[in-house]
Amino acid sequence: MTVIAVLGLGEAGGAIARDLVAAGAVVRGHDPAVAASGGIVQAGSEADAAAGADLVLSVNSAHDAVAALRAGAGAARDAVWADLNTGSPGLKRELDALARRVGVRFADVAIMAPVPGRGLRTPMLACAEGAGDVAALLTPLGAGIEVLDAEAGAAAGRKLLRSVFFKGLAGSVVEALEAARAAGCEDWLRENIVAELAAAGEHTVDRLVAGTYRHAARRAAEMEAAAAMLEELDVPPAMAAASRDLLRRLSGRPPAGGSGAAPIRAR
Repeated sequence: MTVIAVLGLGEAGGAIARDLVAAGAVVRGHDPAVAASGGIVQAGSEADAAAGADLVLSVNSAHDAVAALRAGAGAARDAVWADLNTGSPGLKRELDALARRVGVRFADVAIMAPVPGRGLRTPMLACAEGAGDVAALLTPLGAGIEVLDAEAGAAAGRKLLRSVFFKGLAGSVVEALEAARAAGCEDWLRENIVAELAAAGEHTVDRLVAGTYRHAARRAAEMEAAAAMLEELDVPPAMAAASRDLLRRLSGRPPAGGSGAAPIRAR
């Protein structure tokens, strides 16, 4: 039977660990703040969980990732150490180097969607020396893992690049609706946002990028006014001010490599 150590039994780690148990794996879990349950075998330490395991899943936090590896890697000589924490590419490369020093194969694994409701079926990207082994061990148990032929840090980097877009978009929507609520027109703006998102197509990104560079100076002034309005509404203009500052920086600069886009109508 496949033996898997799960370090961190919080929302993500706990859900993945329970799905692994349900799929037939022996799961040993360690979390100083959360007791093992649902068929997970309680381990007293990282080393206790990792000893004799085929795979170690570190799902604690980026802050604890290095300490966890140092505490458990010595007992995981025959295992693959997979770090699933949301950390920077630099952190993943540091973990890979630490694992190599003690002769442990390492995998940088990025969780690409919220885990609640998906558990082990959450889409993941994996790279580095142990990525293929992680996929070989977890795919038969129900996981969906895309393996990148790249060094540690590549999977983390792709996740965070997506986060820049998606979390930035979410932040702008939240800020805009908060301001619209203060201005008494939240329903109107919500409908407008929904319509814009629903109408997005394959050319939307090209249109947004080309228009942003072409009209950066004018739009910077527009976002200056927007930030001032939010302050008048007592809504901190975090996203509006950041957009203003970005547009000021881009003003007068062509996109890298040229625009490559057809002229578009200003919006």
